[in-house]
Amino acid sequence: MNDRIARAALTRLFDPQDPTGRAVVGTLGAYAALRIVTGEQPVHTFAHITDDELANGLRRWRERLPDVDAENDLATIERLGGGFLIPGDEHWPTGLDDLPDAPYGLWYRGDITHGIPAPKLAIALTGSRDSTSYGAAVTGDMAHELARRGICIVSGLGYGIDAHAHRSALNGFAGEGPATIAVVAGGLDRDYPAGNADLAAAIRVHGLIVSEQPTGTAPTRYRFLQRGRLIAALAGVTCVVEARWRSGALHTAHQAETIARHVAAIPGSVHSANSAGCHRLIRDGGAVLVTEANELAELLAS
Repeated sequence: MNDRIARAALTRLFDPQDPTGRAVVGTLGAYAALRIVTGEQPVHTFAHITDDELANGLRRWRERLPDVDAENDLATIERLGGGFLIPGDEHWPTGLDDLPDAPYGLWYRGDITHGIPAPKLAIALTGSRDSTSYGAAVTGDMAHELARRGICIVSGLGYGIDAHAHRSALNGFAGEGPATIAVVAGGLDRDYPAGNADLAAAIRVHGLIVSEQPTGTAPTRYRFLQRGRLIAALAGVTCVVEARWRSGALHTAHQAETIARHVAAIPGSVHSANSAGCHRLIRDGGAVLVTEANELAELLAS
């Protein structure tokens, strides 16, 4: 229980990619790290952290202490019908352990009955928020067919490709395990974007919405980029359906590549700006060109 409460507190105190905080937790564990921040335990000397780095870290974290109430956060997520997973829990997604900056815990809402599928049973479909009719059709066909095969579809609950992926996965849902998992950038007490609130409600019935951020946390551009690594780690294959030359979906694809996950991309018209990022991934050798669900399933099984 001490570790669970400490990790819940750390999701509010530490930025996920703060190397100083990660080094403290890696050396002492979450509970002792929290006690050092609160002053209940003397400050240690760390082999891989300079005194200045530790002092700056403590200053940052202690400024956030007034906002920390882990027990209240845990009670809030329970009232919302969700929970908080930590490493070692029955339903902890071990795919996240492949990340060098794995989350301290994972907040969730939805149907956890069957847990979170292993990466070999999940495919991420992601891409442009301003998807074309072509992108919407391809995403819908692939997500529906993959869901029929019992493959969980992972995406980010955004407009465009994300929404088409989630909806089609729900429509093709075969009835076992979560049909789809939405990884979001803010707290789970508010559906974002608000225009996808009905979709979020449907996902909570036959799937899961997860975040490394506690309730009340606003989504920011930085947090959107951060959550890309979680999408990549939860899936055995990350497929970019449509993406502009500079797109957050490309960041997710690169995150997948860094942890040795398969990356795929859908080709589009050479005249479409929405496919420029996909063509870039294929040209640079970072992604396998795929055109149908069967090819993604084969890639997942390889």
